[in-house]
Amino acid sequence: MIYLARHGQTNDNLEPIRVQGFTDTPLNDTGRQQAAELAERVAPLQIASLWSSDLSRARETAEIVGARIGLQPRFDERLREANRGAWEGRRFIDIEREEPDLYEAWRRAGESFRFPGGESLVAQQQRVLKTLEDVRQTAESPALVVCHGGSIRVVLCSRDPHGLDAFHEFDVPNVALVSL
Repeated sequence: MIYLARHGQTNDNLEPIRVQGFTDTPLNDTGRQQAAELAERVAPLQIASLWSSDLSRARETAEIVGARIGLQPRFDERLREANRGAWEGRRFIDIEREEPDLYEAWRRAGESFRFPGGESLVAQQQRVLKTLEDVRQTAESPALVVCHGGSIRVVLCSRDPHGLDAFHEFDVPNVALVSL
């Protein structure tokens, strides 16, 4: 059994939302409180291994959870959010206004979408699924994997009949917990 958890809140998650991607954005105080609440939610699950994206927002969330459940997180860069290229650091509302056609392509997502100067959703999905397979094969179970909203969405899309076309159908709020 693998559980996926999204990291706690960062200032870039506040409206208007700023694209983070590979940008190493730290948790804010609310995010740290959310991580502590996540730790309490997962404590009864008897998590045997803890994995995390190496980006600070996921890393700090995993460290807070790990302190509560007595595990050291194992960090893996393959669990990162998509490399969102030229969009990183920009606000979605600005992208929608300045690049409406590309923004609309993003809202449709799908296998053909690639962030300008960054990664495709297919590439992100392949690397995250490969990492989860490695976790299944090498980690004690149940495992908790702390990662990112887009990373969780691409995993959920792999199980959806609409594939990556369903990317925006999944709501993955901060510290969401999903069982696989």
